[in-house]
Amino acid sequence: MKRILLVASAGLGLAISPLDARVVLGDDSAVTGGGAESLPPYLQCVPYARQLTGIQIRGDAWTWWDQAEGRYSRGFAPKVGAVMALKPHGNSRLGHVAAVSKILDSRTILIRHANWSPINGRRGQIEDNVKVIDVSEANDWSAVRVWYAPIQALGGSHWPVQGFIYPKKPKKNEQPTRQSLPDWPEAPKGSKAAKASKPTKPGKDPIGDIIARKMRW
Repeated sequence: MKRILLVASAGLGLAISPLDARVVLGDDSAVTGGGAESLPPYLQCVPYARQLTGIQIRGDAWTWWDQAEGRYSRGFAPKVGAVMALKPHGNSRLGHVAAVSKILDSRTILIRHANWSPINGRRGQIEDNVKVIDVSEANDWSAVRVWYAPIQALGGSHWPVQGFIYPKKPKKNEQPTRQSLPDWPEAPKGSKAAKASKPTKPGKDPIGDIIARKMRW
C-alpha cells in the first residue's frame, strides 16, 4: 500500500520557506540518512559535518556519540557549531549527523547537513539553514522532526537524537544528563546571541568560510 503524503497548499505554486512548520508523514521510509564514513559518488553527511564544525571524528554517524566520549564535550542542548547526532531509525541504518547553525527558540533550530533530502532526484545534496524542531514530550531534545526538501515541509517522523557534540574538550569527569530545557524566546535582533548565530554570507568557498569562523560558546 502506498504511503500518502499530506501537504498543505500543494499544487498552488506558492513559494515555501524552510522556516515554515507544516508537517507531513512518510519521511521515515524515504530518508536513508547517509551516515557512512566511506564516500560513494555522492557527498555523505559525515565528512560534511566534520568540515563544518572541525570535530575530528571518523566512522559511521551512529558511532560519533560514543567516539566523542572523553574527546569532546557532549550534552543534550543544541548550541551553534555543535553536531546533532541522530540514532539509526527507519531506513537510516547508519544514523545521521548535522551541524547546528542557529538557535531560534527552545524547541527550534536551524541545521546544515548533507545527504538527507534527495533534491532534483539526486542524493548527496547539501541543505543549509533548514528547520529542525524538538518534538519530545519533555522538551529534552530526545526526538526531532527534520525539514524534508521533496515535500517542502517538516517530515512527520520522530527521529531519535543521541545528543549534541560540542567542538571543545570535555570537563573533568563530565557526565551529560538529559533534562527538560526551560522555554526561552527567540534571541532579540541586535543581541550578541543573534549576531553570533547569524549565518555569514557565503563566499567562493562556503565550507572554508564556515571553518574559518571562530566558535564562541
